[in-house]
Amino acid sequence: MSGVTRRTVVAAAGGAGLAAALTACGGGGTNDKVEAAEGETLARTADIPVGGGKVLADKGVVITQPKAGEFLAFSSKCTHAGCAVSGVKDGVIVCPCHQSHFDMSDGSVKSGPAGSPLPPTPIQVVGDEISLG
Repeated sequence: MSGVTRRTVVAAAGGAGLAAALTACGGGGTNDKVEAAEGETLARTADIPVGGGKVLADKGVVITQPKAGEFLAFSSKCTHAGCAVSGVKDGVIVCPCHQSHFDMSDGSVKSGPAGSPLPPTPIQVVGDEISLG
């Protein structure tokens, strides 16, 4: 018999689904590459709320303002599985994939499964512009 069996088709589809799921989670590694050039304006200070932050997914960065006038930036890639964090709420940066929470003031892990902090990203604030620095 030279035809493709139903079992082969089901096994191939299952394997493809598993590969897609592992790719979406980043395979357990980290990817803290920032997709911006040094000196490039990332945001305006007015865009970042005091006690909150903003995820710049296209730049690979999350910028926070823990206290008025204090701006910090971190990689937006979760250190658990490489998913992109989704936002900043109640003092923590949240990863939607597995609910890891990171402190917005230093990137440290507040709750896992992530075991490593978000890497800091150097920024500079000049006037009302926040740029990669």
